Amino acid sequence: AFPQLRSLNLSANRLRELGPGLARAAPQLQELLLSGNRLRALPGGLLSPEGPPAPFPLLSRLDAADNEVAELGADIAALPALKSLDVANNQLRELPAALADCPRLKEANFRGNQLRDKRLEKMVNGCQTKAILEYLRAGGRGKGKAESGREDIRKKKREKQQKKDSGEGEQDEVEEASKLLVKVLHVSENPVPLVVKVSPGVKDVRAFIVCCVLKGVNLKPGNALKRFLTMQTKLHEDICEKRTVATIATHDLQLVKAPLTYDVQPPDELKIVPLGRKEIKAKDLLRQLQLEAEEQRKQKKRQNVSGLHKYLQLLDGKDNYPCLVDAEGAVISFPPITNSEKTKIRKETRDLFLEVTSDTSLQICKDVMDTLILKIAELNRSALENKEGSGSDMESDSLCGPGNLNLPLVVEQVRVVDTDGNLKVLYPSKTDLATVSSLLTVIR
Repeated sequence: AFPQLRSLNLSANRLRELGPGLARAAPQLQELLLSGNRLRALPGGLLSPEGPPAPFPLLSRLDAADNEVAELGADIAALPALKSLDVANNQLRELPAALADCPRLKEANFRGNQLRDKRLEKMVNGCQTKAILEYLRAGGRGKGKAESGREDIRKKKREKQQKKDSGEGEQDEVEEASKLLVKVLHVSENPVPLVVKVSPGVKDVRAFIVCCVLKGVNLKPGNALKRFLTMQTKLHEDICEKRTVATIATHDLQLVKAPLTYDVQPPDELKIVPLGRKEIKAKDLLRQLQLEAEEQRKQKKRQNVSGLHKYLQLLDGKDNYPCLVDAEGAVISFPPITNSEKTKIRKETRDLFLEVTSDTSLQICKDVMDTLILKIAELNRSALENKEGSGSDMESDSLCGPGNLNLPLVVEQVRVVDTDGNLKVLYPSKTDLATVSSLLTVIR
C-alpha cells in the first residue's frame, strides 16, 4: 500500500493491462503516467467493479499516449477529478459520449487515432477540448443536439446581421476592432519550447514562478523603452504591492541561454552582475545597497529611500536566496531585488522572456503576468500609432506600417517543471488572460 503516493510514472514499459489493485494501493494518486506501453483498453481493469466504491477520487492527470488502446470505456467518466487526458497515437476508432460527462476535464489529446467520424478526427487535430466535448455531448455526426446547436449558431448570425443592417451592431464592431490582439503559441506547436526547471529548495524561500515568451514588441521609437521600464516600476508599486506579493523580471530573449533553472543559493555563493553594476555576491550587494540607503537618508534627511533600497527587507532572515540560472550557470534574475546585466533589455530588443515570482500564491503570479502582457500590448500599440521615432527607425521596422497597427503580439507558452520533468504550471493556459479579456482579444 502507498497511502501517500501522489504521482506514479510507469511509462515506457511493456504493460498490457493494469488491475484494480492500484486503486486500492494508491487512493491518493493524482497523476498516472502510462505512455509507451502496450495497453489495449482504458481505463480497463483499473476501475473494475471489485475496486473501491470511488476509485482514484483525486486523479487529475492520466497519460496513456503511444499505447495500443482500441477501446476508451465510458467508465472514464467515473474519475471525478480528471482534468487532463492524453490518449494520442493509439488505435481508437471512436470516442465515447461519456467523455462529456467528465466534470473537470479541461485538456484532452486524441491526436494520432484513426477515428471513424472524420469530422471528429479533424476536430481533435485542430479544436479546443471544450468544442470536442460539446460535439460528443450532442451525439456526434450531426445527431441529436448537434443540429439544434448549428441552428443556434445560424440564428445568432442572423441576429448579428440584422443589428448591423440597423446600425445597432456598429459600436460593438468598433469596440472589438479596437481591442489589442495577442496570439498564443502552444507548446505543441513550438519546435523549441522554453522550459524552466524548479529545484525543491525554492519551496521554503519563494515557491511560485510563472514564465512566458512575448514576441513582436517594438521598443525603438522615441522614448518607448523608457516608458516600458516606467510601466514595470508602476506595476511593482501597485499590483505587486511594492514587490511584497510578487516581482516582475523582463529579459531579452536573444540573450537568454536555455534551459533555465529556478533555484536557491546561499547569500555568500550567489553571484550576479546586477543591472548597471559589476559582478558581486548577493550578500555583498545587499550590504552595498544598505550603505547606499543610509547615505541617501542622511543626504535627504528623511526616512524614505528609492530604487532597489526599498526592497532590501524582503530578504531578511532568509538562509538562501532565490535565483534564475541559465544554461551557462549565470544568474540572470535575483528576485525580488534585481535582474542581470547579461539579459538587459535594449531598444533593439524584439522578443522578451517574462518572469513573475511570488512567495504568496501561484494565482497572484498569473494575475500579474496577465496585467504585464496587457500593458506591454498597450505600449506597443501606442508606439506604433504615435510614430514616436525617427523616420529611419520606422521605415526599417516592418511592423510599423499604418496597415500593421493591429498585428498580434505572440505569447509562447512556457512550461515550469520539477526536477523529474513533471509539469507544475503552464502559462498561458486556456483559463489565463481572462482578467484582461475586456481589453485584449486572445487568439488561441
